[in-house]
Amino acid sequence: MGRRHLAIINPSAGGGRCGQLAAATLERLRSQGVAVETLETRQPGDAIRLAREGYGRGFRRFLAAGGDGTSYEVVNGLFSRDSAPERVCLGFVPLGTGNSFLRDFTMSGVEHAIGAIIAGRSRPCDVIRLTHRDGILHYINLMSVGFTAEAGELTNRRFKPLGEAGYLAATLLCWLRLHFPIFPLRLDGVAELDQRPCTYLTFSNSRFTGGKLMIAPFADTADGFIEVTRVGPIGRWDFARTFPKIFTGAHMRHPLISHIAAKRVDFQLPSAVDVMIDGEIIRCQPQRLEVLPSALDVIV
Repeated sequence: MGRRHLAIINPSAGGGRCGQLAAATLERLRSQGVAVETLETRQPGDAIRLAREGYGRGFRRFLAAGGDGTSYEVVNGLFSRDSAPERVCLGFVPLGTGNSFLRDFTMSGVEHAIGAIIAGRSRPCDVIRLTHRDGILHYINLMSVGFTAEAGELTNRRFKPLGEAGYLAATLLCWLRLHFPIFPLRLDGVAELDQRPCTYLTFSNSRFTGGKLMIAPFADTADGFIEVTRVGPIGRWDFARTFPKIFTGAHMRHPLISHIAAKRVDFQLPSAVDVMIDGEIIRCQPQRLEVLPSALDVIV
């Protein structure tokens, strides 16, 4: 398909904002000579199917029009295959709620994304593969368990239409019932099993989540590593004082917050848990995380 792009549009992203703005935004690309075919999703999971079918039709350049959840589905449509795909390129039309991944490269959102697509500007990006008891998933932003997954689940269930304010409201409610679960794991095959209690764990490929929260300031999308951030059993009021610092990454200075880079994470969880993965909440039993180094080109 040469330089032809398949844009997969989630019209419900951003509380319906994407459905209102996507057509005009993509027309701007066409007016600059960018060849774009469009398809719309109708329900969760559609972007996975549309990306897989688009790949089968010969497309190798894709645009995710929506938020992080849309790009997450497109990535899974391209990588959850029996065989490794030919090299593919993913661009973004950030009209969703969070658009967290793109913030690693710009704060200008749509304007920057359009400029990158027109210029054909891309760079390699790692993809993280999650193997769980019932299958395999892929992501480019982050996976988290504990407090962050609980807040994400509550956001999606009750506060999604409020955008960033909704995530903050869910965070406050989860703060009121703060607890410290254990997620047994090993990093890079070391013998000792890590069973320390924590507030949350994140396994990041990029720096941001929830829109503007710089949850993993040391993450690099193309370094071949998973950035593992651990928040230990921090008290409720200490957490309240520390949480606002997450917008700048200054939360990492807290003595109970640590980070380490790993190529592989092996879990020994006794049962399924809530997992937030690129803004989507699933319940699964994680078994392993591993890096697919520079497996995807992102148009940024």
